[in-house]
Amino acid sequence: MKRFLPLASLLIGTGFATLHAELKLPAIIGDHMVLQQKQDNPIWGWDTPGTQVTVSFAGVSKSATAGADGRWQVKLDAAPANDQPQTLTVSGTQKREVQDVLVGEVWMCSGQSNMGFTLKGDWNGDLEAYASKLPKMRVIKVPSVGTQELQNDFKGQWKTADHDSVLGISAVGFLFCRYIHQIVGVPVGVVDNAWGGSAAEAWVRRGSVEKDTRFAQLMENTVKAEGFNASPEAETEFQKQLERFKVEEAKAKAAGTKLPRAPRPPKDWLSGNQRPGNIFAGVVHPTLGYGIKGVIWYQGESNASRAWEYQKLFPFMIEQWRKEWGQGSFPFYWVQLADYMAETEEPKESAWAELREAQTKTMALPHTGQAVITDLGEGKDIHPKNKHDVAARLVRWALAKDYGISIAYRSPEFKSLQVEGDKAVVAVDCFGSSLRAFDVEEAVGFAVCGEDRVWHAVKGKLLSGDRIELQSPKVAKPVAVRYAWANNPVCNLTSQDGLPLTPFRTDEFEMTTLPKPSPPSAVKTGK
Repeated sequence: MKRFLPLASLLIGTGFATLHAELKLPAIIGDHMVLQQKQDNPIWGWDTPGTQVTVSFAGVSKSATAGADGRWQVKLDAAPANDQPQTLTVSGTQKREVQDVLVGEVWMCSGQSNMGFTLKGDWNGDLEAYASKLPKMRVIKVPSVGTQELQNDFKGQWKTADHDSVLGISAVGFLFCRYIHQIVGVPVGVVDNAWGGSAAEAWVRRGSVEKDTRFAQLMENTVKAEGFNASPEAETEFQKQLERFKVEEAKAKAAGTKLPRAPRPPKDWLSGNQRPGNIFAGVVHPTLGYGIKGVIWYQGESNASRAWEYQKLFPFMIEQWRKEWGQGSFPFYWVQLADYMAETEEPKESAWAELREAQTKTMALPHTGQAVITDLGEGKDIHPKNKHDVAARLVRWALAKDYGISIAYRSPEFKSLQVEGDKAVVAVDCFGSSLRAFDVEEAVGFAVCGEDRVWHAVKGKLLSGDRIELQSPKVAKPVAVRYAWANNPVCNLTSQDGLPLTPFRTDEFEMTTLPKPSPPSAVKTGK
């Protein structure tokens, strides 16, 4: 035994004693997990450096040697779906048996709070939970850890889907995956790693963002914010805000009014969900490489004020994830921002509309898709409780594109604009369906402008299944049209299948969210 002491001392000195002195598997590889069908699946862990580790599953064994850092990895051969529990055996310095392993479909459910919104909060969450005793469906939650240091593991475990285990899982993610489980008829694994309030740049490896010159302003502001939030000045400002908060809180309690939100310490930003790279390092990296079918995403609220930048950032993030995973262009589907804030009948400039446009443009990437939900939001609540319909629209993309099911899946989209005198005629691509106006006969939600660029709301007339005629007495010669262009637009066009017409604009006027350099706000109140 004495001859092993120098190695043990070395491991302790380098911080690998608890991680790599003996066989260890990451949380993502554990009892009740689901392996992705029809593709090679990486299995990894840690053991004493130099140890040969053998992984056996479904009658096949693969071996690898633990490196200097203790990490080893093998790739299991592609296998078809299998709903019969199997055991995965890992043999190294010790022997570990991973029980109750299924083979099926694995979907990662990412984004901010509307993806993180749990099943318990859905209008019918109680019923959905009682209806979800599904032993062939598995869920795992990745905790929110914000850091610049790449993490290799997290605290969590796979669980069989039942009433108690699904209540705390993403409502959109779980319901999306349950549809696949019940329609396709294979085991499904749900990886929920959403983090409320998160910005897209936090989900990307920091080094990747830094190297891309398109995000130079973003990183310049980041460095300023990092310097300030770590400074004594930031702490001083925080203490001032804290004192003001205490006074305001006391007044609110005495008056019986809504309590103000407490300010957050500067250090919270440094370990939070806005700092570039933080979520990638703390949340994504521990699962990086695990076999998945694809990703569903619901995020954008935190980036709405920078929608111009999001046009580049969002597709960049998707491309980086695909590169990091090494699985090619896996499916990536997202939810477009819902309607929110005060309803707007008169046309107005809108950061949320610009963010929705950025999301729509991202469909230029292969194997992507978007669920339009401008009819499912709630003006006074950024977290609408109807997540069932959101998941139902999102899963249509997967069923049609990935599982060979003939089903309507794509919202109508703008195709062309033709101006005839004082009339503007918009043609829409309905992807095999046709348009219908909800609730009233007129097409509601349009605005037209002339060369003066002054917008005027107008109700349209459906000419056929895919054309709308627009005419305003205030616009002698239309030059551009917008539809559902507001934070919370009043609009009513859908396909015959109930999929809303995608918000659009025909102009290329300067966006209101063009980035403007400004000093970082080190101490923020509220979320």
